[in-house]
Amino acid sequence: MTLYFVIFFFLIAFIIYTFIKIKPRQASNFPIHWYAILVAEVRFYSALDRNEQKRFQNRMMQFLSEVYIDSVGFELEELDKILIASSAVIPVFAFKEWHYPTVTGILLYPDNFNEDFEFADKSQSRYISGVVGGGRLERQMILSRKALCHGFKNDNDGRNTAIHEFVHLIDKMDDHIDGIPKILMQNSYTIPWLKLMHDEMEAINKDESDLRAYGGTKQAEFFAVASEYFFEKPKQMQKKKPELYNMLADCFRFKT
Repeated sequence: MTLYFVIFFFLIAFIIYTFIKIKPRQASNFPIHWYAILVAEVRFYSALDRNEQKRFQNRMMQFLSEVYIDSVGFELEELDKILIASSAVIPVFAFKEWHYPTVTGILLYPDNFNEDFEFADKSQSRYISGVVGGGRLERQMILSRKALCHGFKNDNDGRNTAIHEFVHLIDKMDDHIDGIPKILMQNSYTIPWLKLMHDEMEAINKDESDLRAYGGTKQAEFFAVASEYFFEKPKQMQKKKPELYNMLADCFRFKT
């Protein structure tokens, strides 16, 4: 089966899931055995008290009731769903209620892919680990399973691909992925944020920042890269980049 047929069938499934359903799906109960998996695999969750863990569980299950998740080339496992749902909840956990209207389907590939969404070749062009779709893939997200797992296995590199892509979706909620998340940011913060962002992007491009180089390519990527770092290594960001940390803490309603 070619990739285009895979995408076609995924889109058909998405259309059926999104438009033909008579009423919204009810969130399923949290599977008890997921608790141990979350504690072992998701550091953000394991640091919460029991009441907040319960709230995290409920938010996960609500998210999973609102999206269609499928895989290509392998059978989807529980851990895949757990990590995807955790990635969706973490950036917006401080908000009392949150829904992602800009995504209804998530397609998980086994590994990185190229610009034609091919993953079977071994060429150097296969460098994409996650993308928020547009055009024929509007309201879709494609993720590399390898990158998804790596984001939670390695807590020291400040990288988490799935969180990165969900931050793009947050940014997109004002119809523009431009690094200025109006839904999170008060108008009075916009100009200080732009200055802070451009100063840090310049530092990245001069190799004077420990944020990864991709954050220096454009505003939208800076916001997503900085957010990865914020959720992966908050204490280190607070110490090394307090101004950036405080701005993101305000955006994500993160209490220290």
